Amino acid sequence: MTVIDPDAQAAWVPEAEPEDDVDDMPLSTRLSIADTLTLGNAICGFMAVYFTTTGVLMPHLTGNDDGGMARNSAATAVMLMLLASVFDLFDGLVARKLRSSAMGAELDNLSDLISFGLAPAYFVVVWGVVAEGAHQKVSAVAAVVLLLSVVLRLARFSCVPMRDGIFQGMPSPFGALTVVSVVLLELPFIPTLLAIVGVAWLMVSRVEYPKPRGRLAVAMLSWIVLSMGLLCAWAFDAPGGELLLQTGCALQLVLGAVIPLFATARRVNTFRDNRREARAAAQS
Repeated sequence: MTVIDPDAQAAWVPEAEPEDDVDDMPLSTRLSIADTLTLGNAICGFMAVYFTTTGVLMPHLTGNDDGGMARNSAATAVMLMLLASVFDLFDGLVARKLRSSAMGAELDNLSDLISFGLAPAYFVVVWGVVAEGAHQKVSAVAAVVLLLSVVLRLARFSCVPMRDGIFQGMPSPFGALTVVSVVLLELPFIPTLLAIVGVAWLMVSRVEYPKPRGRLAVAMLSWIVLSMGLLCAWAFDAPGGELLLQTGCALQLVLGAVIPLFATARRVNTFRDNRREARAAAQS
């Protein structure tokens, strides 16, 4: 029989040191190229809020608004929203061509909420403060409606499956740019307010908008570049710059109303073709 001395200490066994492996990071926490573009989207949205505050709101509140600074800052804020839409366009293309991390979809929604929800809603709030004839509290309510519509739209986009190539409701980047265009047109308060609420309704509606792919993506990118040029002409008070900007803003509103007609017409044509095929199959 073996006798064990209770006072004897167990032999020391060195603990296994954790492996120093750089690959310990979970795949879900690694940023892909598409995720980096998505973060660029979020940065642009935040900087749009920054320029709206420092260049438009604060000069107005302190009485230092000379017009030119507010115009340049407003143009910069809108151009940053346009740049955010470029990032939003390309991160999807890059994700399809290369790869996206497991958190890519969540990053995209959060960034869209900043750039196309918070930034345009804040732009509306500031418009209600600085514009002549505007009612601050009413414009704040309209901004809240706009923000909530973007939140609901992004949540629905994550949960509800859509038909391939189709958005249900106006896409949030397009909606944000349409709202900003409404404000820049400097229409009377009531028409501007109704247009903002109308855009908010379109974003949560079941109206179909085509996804920007192929030629449509190229057309959208060209339109964004053209819009930036119009904003620069307006910001630097170029001859005819204000007229050009108003024309561009009016075209943005027209596109918001016309684009879903193409998707609706295509859906009707598809329905008719399917019906004809069904009749031909039944007769044969």
